[in-house]
Amino acid sequence: MLVLAIALLLGSCSIAESATTGSTEATSTEPVTGASEPPRLENFDPALFDESSTTIDNQWWPLTPGTQFIYEGTSIENEETIAHRLVVTVTDLTKQIAGVRTLVIMEQDYQDDRLVEAELAFFAQDRDGNVWHFGQYRETYDEKEFVGGRVFVQGIPEGARAGIMVQGDPRPNTPDYSQGYGPPPYNWTDRARVSELGAKVSVAYGSFDDVLVIEEFNAEEPGAFQLKYYARGVGLVQVGWRGNDPNQEELELVDVVKLEGDALTEARDKALELEERAYLYASTPPAEVLQTGN
Repeated sequence: MLVLAIALLLGSCSIAESATTGSTEATSTEPVTGASEPPRLENFDPALFDESSTTIDNQWWPLTPGTQFIYEGTSIENEETIAHRLVVTVTDLTKQIAGVRTLVIMEQDYQDDRLVEAELAFFAQDRDGNVWHFGQYRETYDEKEFVGGRVFVQGIPEGARAGIMVQGDPRPNTPDYSQGYGPPPYNWTDRARVSELGAKVSVAYGSFDDVLVIEEFNAEEPGAFQLKYYARGVGLVQVGWRGNDPNQEELELVDVVKLEGDALTEARDKALELEERAYLYASTPPAEVLQTGN
């Protein structure tokens, strides 16, 4: 399984329960060397963050531990429309990555009521209010079993970089920016730009004015764009698409739940289960070349 091949990448990171509280303008970007068309990446520096890095109070995407966002919609799989449900849980766990304390977010992706993917994603807010994406550990499942997982975080593997998911002061007509970078064979090259500020959106959870629209795209799917709609003080309320996006994913926020007591403990335990599986192979000694006699 892929998880066995990549579990070692998590070895320099540690996870803990959240206890800290943070507030940063997008940094300038720099190219990655060694590629024919190197992507421009954000200038990550731990000095951009302080002890409040896990307090994510960005006005467009606040992430408060114990909050669970539930989205419903559809996507296209093999030319078939599939019912889609995404549960995003802001856990009370933190993880130290590249010298920065990050907040652990767990995403559970259901298609036709079957869990097909689960993910731990790591976010932190810098002093200017930018919400940074430090990487992710993702598991996929088929109808019967856990299939495998993959991971990249800032600096692991070599060349992986953190990026900005939502800027502290997003403005239209500004340059696009990197949301993170996973080098081959991960090929995670997501970028974003501010498409609109002041949109109106109505979803099952409510109606919102002054909505921020962010357009996301990547090098692997040229001409495909995912649109994310952020309502001030609430966060992500809708996902849409344009162009030749083969998945045509459409989601809307249907509920926001405050987890407490046993419910929060259950979510934490589930996230730690994923974390534990990521480290399984790392508990074994490295493979060695077979030594033959002279």
